[in-house]
Amino acid sequence: MKTLFIGGVKSGKSRLAEDYILQRCGDEKPYYLATTEFFDDEMKTRVAVHQQRRQDSFITVEEPVKLLAALQGLNRPVLVECVTMWLNNALYHQIPESAILQELDSVLRLPAELVLIHNEVGLGVIPDSRLARQFIDLSGKAAQLMGRHCDRVFFCSAGLKLQMK
Repeated sequence: MKTLFIGGVKSGKSRLAEDYILQRCGDEKPYYLATTEFFDDEMKTRVAVHQQRRQDSFITVEEPVKLLAALQGLNRPVLVECVTMWLNNALYHQIPESAILQELDSVLRLPAELVLIHNEVGLGVIPDSRLARQFIDLSGKAAQLMGRHCDRVFFCSAGLKLQMK
């Protein structure tokens, strides 16, 4: 089973995805694959809020770039927080778009239960920065790929979820 939670920043998608996977796992602790690299203090603060909220409900694995390798050895459900940051990291490390999308496709074909979190960044205007346009385009392609492969897709806004698939 693959499930996608997608929504804007501060839409509630992380909390909703965490609740969802914890309900599905019962007494078994799921993995929490954290993809954020720390580039500044503001990101550290955001991550600390997530860490405090989940406390010891998850087994945390941190991997900012090698998503497929990190997931291959895990033997229970995994929440991936978040695909958007993983895409950002991959671009930062100058990994070609085709390789990024191929890795995501391979992740989605793993025989594992995954709950993926992704920011919807395509609802705004087209930015004037080439790098920002590259990121938005890649993010949209990744979202479409996940939408095709996932068994369930939830759009999140205002702390609520709407099942799309």
